[in-house]
Amino acid sequence: MRLLGEFTPNPPDLNYARGQEVIVQTERGLEIGEVLCEATPAAVAYLAEPTRGQILRVMTAEDYAERDRIHQREEVAFRCCNDFIRQRHLQMDLLDVEQLFGGERIIFYFFAEKRVDFRELVKDLAREFRTRIELRQVGVRDEAKLLADYGDCGKPVCCNTHMTVMPPVSMRMAKLQKATLDPFKISGRCGRLKCCLRFEHEVYEEFQKQLPPPGAQVVTSKGRGRVLAQEILARKVLVECEDGRRVTITANEVLAILNNSK
Repeated sequence: MRLLGEFTPNPPDLNYARGQEVIVQTERGLEIGEVLCEATPAAVAYLAEPTRGQILRVMTAEDYAERDRIHQREEVAFRCCNDFIRQRHLQMDLLDVEQLFGGERIIFYFFAEKRVDFRELVKDLAREFRTRIELRQVGVRDEAKLLADYGDCGKPVCCNTHMTVMPPVSMRMAKLQKATLDPFKISGRCGRLKCCLRFEHEVYEEFQKQLPPPGAQVVTSKGRGRVLAQEILARKVLVECEDGRRVTITANEVLAILNNSK
């Protein structure tokens, strides 16, 4: 789930390079992590709920071999859990399995439309693997974060790369950006509105405030007229003049706004 946090080196004066893979002690147990940057106050401020822990060591050859064995055990656990789900006729879809590096627990991520009583499933898994079992239900956006690869833009999906928080996205944002309202074209891999509609929304709102709204009567360098439409990013408006001409002008060419009525 790409948990981000602030970790203390051990010993404290030891430095780590960006991109180094390390073994860390977290609140969940022993895990593998990747060094991103120095935990400056400015960097930590970007994290909503940072996890905390300690860096124990840089990964060794033995650690890499153990990681490969863990991946194999995760595949076995995935198949086994799916078998139990089918046997108990549970209405849930298993998405991914994560075993902590230290073996303290195995986490099963699943998606379900409704509430699922998985208490007996946990007992089945605990008997099978003899370790602590955790089942975590996730939403459709988290499902994409776990499983999706590339978006329509041809790049890796944002939720699985740089995004740490899923922002709310509304149809109003798509309308403001004059994106197509075809749900198949503005929906991401999760089936919900694309998160990238949120990225430039504040800029669109700021630029829109600098333009007269559609229907406003304006005085321009080319005469009086009525605003028909806005080109927000270009900071231009389409104006119908009194003589019937339609011209596109910049915001700087609007000398006065007479009223906002249509």
